[in-house]
Amino acid sequence: MFSNGLAQNSRLETKLLQTQILTDKVFKGFDGLGNEYFVKNNVFIKQSETETWEYKNVALGKISAVDIINPLKIVLFYEDFNTVILLDNQLNEIQKLNLFDIDNTIFASKIGMASQNQFWIYNALTQQIMLFDYLKNTSKNIGNPIQENIKFTQSDFNHFYWIDEVNNWYSIDIFGKVTLLANIPPFENLQIIDAQTLLFVKDNVLYCLSTKTKSVFEIQIVEKSFPNFYFKDQILAIFTDQQLKKYKIKLP
Repeated sequence: MFSNGLAQNSRLETKLLQTQILTDKVFKGFDGLGNEYFVKNNVFIKQSETETWEYKNVALGKISAVDIINPLKIVLFYEDFNTVILLDNQLNEIQKLNLFDIDNTIFASKIGMASQNQFWIYNALTQQIMLFDYLKNTSKNIGNPIQENIKFTQSDFNHFYWIDEVNNWYSIDIFGKVTLLANIPPFENLQIIDAQTLLFVKDNVLYCLSTKTKSVFEIQIVEKSFPNFYFKDQILAIFTDQQLKKYKIKLP
């Protein structure tokens, strides 16, 4: 039995689909067409079965975050320079936005793609979630400032999610409605699937949490240690230092 009123149920079974060898790459995810995304030596890489594309910008330093929820408009965030880069599906640079040049009160620590030509931004200076229109270079605050320290954030087109220091999981929509979704168990790594489901790692074990059934399921994989994972379209990718394994899985 987990705390937080969540029952631990039986394991979720997986079926191994593919194994590939990796060398010095950090896995960032895959899209609906099966293209895979990596960072290697601070170069952003997109790889299909037949082609490889690369983007690098030495002047901006380290890539802090990658958002691939829209493969036609990929977001790279360079936090050290408060700069966002938009790339097309061949990793050509579409747009470069230095947020300091646009509004010197925006100190972004989190960036994600939103709907209607907008980014989600968490402004560390004001502890405020914002929507930034990257065509008009205008921004607006959404909801009230967040009082608690934030441990984790993720976003989709219509929601910005965060988990605070006491593991409360919240969402805010583009209209500013805040919802407390759950209080979740301790975690070391995490991916939010939707407002009812997330995957998390604790002590090198991968779990699925469902707020709909108020249950936690252990996911059956052979890896005993893995720095990262990624789930999309019933495919679970497990990334180790040397391999990328993809499993078929059906979440509850």
